[in-house]
Amino acid sequence: MFERKLNLPQILPVYPLREQIFFPFEVAPVTISPEAMPLIGEAIRHESIIALTSFFRSGRDFPNFEEISKVATAGRIKQIFRLQEGNCKIIFEGLQRIRIEGPVQTSPYVMARIYPIMEMPLKGQVVDALVKSINAMIKILVFHRHFPQNEVFPMDPSPEAGQLADMIVATLEMDPLDKQRFLETLEPLERLKGVHTLLASRLQKLKLQNVVASSLSPEIQRNERESQFREQMRELQDELGDRGCKHPELDQLRERLARCRMPDETKTIADKELIRLERLHPASPEYQVAFSYLDYICNMPWSEETEDNLDIHYAERVLNEDHYDLVDIKERILEFLAVRSLRASSQGSVLCFVGPPGVGKTSLGQSIARSMGRKFIRVSLGGMKDEAEIRGHRRTYIGAMPGRVIQDICRARVRNPVFMLDEVDKIGKDFRGDPSAALLEVLDPEQNHAFTDYYLNVPFDLSRVMFITTANTTFPIPAALRDRMEIIQLPGYSSEEKTEIAFRHLIPKQLEENGLVGRGPEFDREAVQRIVEEYTREAGVRGLERNIAAVLRKVAKDVALGGNGGKRITAALLEEFLGARKYFAEIIGRENQTGVATGLAWTEAGGELLFIETSIMPGRQELIMTGNLGSVLQESARAALSFIRTHAGELGIEPARFRDSDIHIHVPSGAVPKDGPSAGVPIVTALVSLLTGRPIRKNVAMTGEFSLSGRILPVGGVKEKVLAAHRAGIATVLLPEENHCNLRDIDPALQDDIQLVFADNLLSVLKHALC
Repeated sequence: MFERKLNLPQILPVYPLREQIFFPFEVAPVTISPEAMPLIGEAIRHESIIALTSFFRSGRDFPNFEEISKVATAGRIKQIFRLQEGNCKIIFEGLQRIRIEGPVQTSPYVMARIYPIMEMPLKGQVVDALVKSINAMIKILVFHRHFPQNEVFPMDPSPEAGQLADMIVATLEMDPLDKQRFLETLEPLERLKGVHTLLASRLQKLKLQNVVASSLSPEIQRNERESQFREQMRELQDELGDRGCKHPELDQLRERLARCRMPDETKTIADKELIRLERLHPASPEYQVAFSYLDYICNMPWSEETEDNLDIHYAERVLNEDHYDLVDIKERILEFLAVRSLRASSQGSVLCFVGPPGVGKTSLGQSIARSMGRKFIRVSLGGMKDEAEIRGHRRTYIGAMPGRVIQDICRARVRNPVFMLDEVDKIGKDFRGDPSAALLEVLDPEQNHAFTDYYLNVPFDLSRVMFITTANTTFPIPAALRDRMEIIQLPGYSSEEKTEIAFRHLIPKQLEENGLVGRGPEFDREAVQRIVEEYTREAGVRGLERNIAAVLRKVAKDVALGGNGGKRITAALLEEFLGARKYFAEIIGRENQTGVATGLAWTEAGGELLFIETSIMPGRQELIMTGNLGSVLQESARAALSFIRTHAGELGIEPARFRDSDIHIHVPSGAVPKDGPSAGVPIVTALVSLLTGRPIRKNVAMTGEFSLSGRILPVGGVKEKVLAAHRAGIATVLLPEENHCNLRDIDPALQDDIQLVFADNLLSVLKHALC
């Protein structure tokens, strides 16, 4: 094994290592840059052997031949690993000391003539004593973790002194210059004595540390242990490949945390998390979790906010520009701004816009944000069933993130945006929780100043956020959540209002979206009115906008083909663009009928007509009800029959009409569920008409709940029902007397087009409805 004569080539490629010493019998990796790859290729052609030398000067380029150490090690390539950016990691095995005599070539890499340095094995009592002493000192240092524990030196009964010395020096952390002096010590016994002296010095230092530590107080001992642990952790990180690597992202994170004007409680938690992060290795899975958490903390707008524009006149102008009519809603918004201008810390209430689809609930929130100069955020709650969507996920879960509220405020970069929660009536719940319950804290002005998201786990002030919610109806909203909001009803639009909205907003918008600004057609008012009445049947204006867009798309096609897009859109051209009319007034073509009354119903999409049909036939005095009627509507039908039988004489009905007869009540559109007490009045009217034989006027519609005494009770959705009657061409609407106060909600122009009759009892209704 020793005194071996390796058949080394006389000429070898030379690779200089910066302040790294490679010893014989050492197996270690060396990172090779792309510039040195031709040299490695040359080594592979020379039996994969290369001369590994060292140099000790700064600079990135390779040294000259005069600057390298002339005593070096011949190393053989064992394995090659490809790294990123073209680098390679090569595992070398140290073979033998060599002396570099002189260069054979210097470009593009150094080739030099080498001379192997032969060593003779040493034996004797001095060598045996030194080896035993060195092994004993190594065991002590390993026990106290002052020597790499994973290093094992298999010793022969007669070990070779030079090999032992080289392996120990290669393993120890030493100054590179001292290692180079060991490499240049050619006498094996001198190297072994040097190693013995080095280990004895380290052992003496360890004894002194133990003596000092034993005299320290427990508190100082604990601090000393912590310091040692930190030092050991840094050494471990160095051994794992993080040697000398600084983490600029941690420095940047520390600077960002220092700049954030967060509350003291949050600052304390963030500092503790940063200390924990610094102790983690970047490759650890917990490192990225902790880093993402602190990054979110830094991005949160703890103190950033936009300055409110509280100019009432400007806000009124913006609202009038963006929306037609909606007087009550605009007045409420101006009141809110007025209060804010007088008391800047006022939190105010949460506004909830309730109305049919397409009436402008969402766009109204955008106008509020524009008028106040705030940023606008919209979150759709429709179909949301997971409570974590509001409160966030705890960081113990994989892929945890904050809830939508914190996420969107973080994106807005301000803590006082206008935050719209759309479709709040369509929230669901399942095994993952109830999002509507999580919204209680978000929307309550008394609680949301310290809202705690599960991910952040620190309180965040939501009291400066202006929350606005929207819904089609309030019935599905839980009572506790509904109590925290101020309900503002947005009814549907009349035909005249839709026409005005089309000319002010919809047509200009669609001209721009279809590329027809400046060369598009003009709409006649009659054409728009006809689209409203014959091609749409809705409370809002979405269907109207779709039909206007359909007309302009056909015009755009004509322009693209070289035609003239500037022609005028008249009512006569609508069938060419939109086809045959889709809707007819329900009463057109109808005659005054016996036993058929026209009722008015309220739905989420606005008001609708409800036809009540009745018939009588021989039977067993049964009341048959069909048409997918709810329990409340069925009870109204039974109460109507009881009222008629009680007042049969007064109504001119023979008692014999009820004997041996069945009465059938049917409401068409049987696939649509129907319920509610407001159909009670039309049911009574239809039954009285049936039993007396008096027809009901075809242009009369009615709504109202009644009592068994004949008194008519008030109902809701009056404006929507009147609008539905107007769309259908109804001339007269019968309403409960107590709904007289709802006249202020109905446009005066609409009241001029339709006759509103208020009645306080059923006899008065029958007087106006029956022929």
